[in-house]
Amino acid sequence: MRLTILISTALIALSACGPSPSSQPQRLGSDGKPLPKLYRIPSRAENTIPYEMLDSINTLRAASGAGAVQLNSELTAAAATHAKDMSNQNRPWHFGSDGSSPIDRVRRVGYSGELVGETISETYETELETLSAWMDQEDTRRIILDPDATDMGFAWYQENTGKIWWTMVLGSSGTMGAAMSLAQYTTE
Repeated sequence: MRLTILISTALIALSACGPSPSSQPQRLGSDGKPLPKLYRIPSRAENTIPYEMLDSINTLRAASGAGAVQLNSELTAAAATHAKDMSNQNRPWHFGSDGSSPIDRVRRVGYSGELVGETISETYETELETLSAWMDQEDTRRIILDPDATDMGFAWYQENTGKIWWTMVLGSSGTMGAAMSLAQYTTE
């Protein structure tokens, strides 16, 4: 029995000497920057991610003095359609494979308000890392913090490779919102 306890203690002590996953050096690409880590959206998080993003957006908007936005199912449908379509086209841009613009897509889903703007991303990053990247860009930050926005749609499409196509659409259901020209749309 003593021998069993001694061996067990030795094995535990030896296992503590091995490298931990957090102490492993991060792999770097040829440019010297860290290689992206694969982020798989867990199925259990698919229903919570839009609300976590909404909370984050509203926190940022409150800090800037803008009112809160609410999730809108029509804008979310437009965002989901575009996220999948960008994957099919294999490029992050604001035009659909059928030539549709963000304005066309929000009209197709029956949104009765006005489009404020659309932000998109092609990445392997989480939703909050993507939001951070959007906030680092003047044009996408301006859309997210636009005081006219009252509604938000948010969706993504994740490919088998792990690449994620994020789309957020902001709209204004009030009379203050105005349709934007295509020159004002932004992309990451």
